[in-house]
Amino acid sequence: MKRILMVCLGNICRSPLAEGILKSKVDCKNVLVDSAGTASYHVGELPDKRSIEVARKYGIDITDQRSRQFTVVDFDNFDIIYAMDKSNFNNIIGKSRNNDDVKKVKLILNELDNCDDKNVPDPYYGGSQGFESVYKMLDEACNKIANKINN
Repeated sequence: MKRILMVCLGNICRSPLAEGILKSKVDCKNVLVDSAGTASYHVGELPDKRSIEVARKYGIDITDQRSRQFTVVDFDNFDIIYAMDKSNFNNIIGKSRNNDDVKKVKLILNELDNCDDKNVPDPYYGGSQGFESVYKMLDEACNKIANKINN
């Protein structure tokens, strides 16, 4: 089984969307997808209502998710860890124990052609249009990830 973790700051906006989107594109019997945040601000909370709304708009229900914080054990439990931006990438790498841990961490938009080291912007302080934009970026990246897994 392939095990993939999506990580952003609070685990209420970007990473829950990425988790939901990727789950909708793969066979969940063969692929485990989860999400976490590098900060503990929202542990136990539902995703942001704007993430829930944009996901619902595209037929994805993320209301079963609850925010949790990234831990060192996640390096053992996941094959690939996708960070939504460079700041979270660096926070994850900062918890790594060895080079094997480091090799698991990637920026999610690096899955796209010509998107080296681009960040998925944090839509938290903006309006719902930011969530729509983030959804589209993540959907495109998750298409590439799913194609690699499914082939």
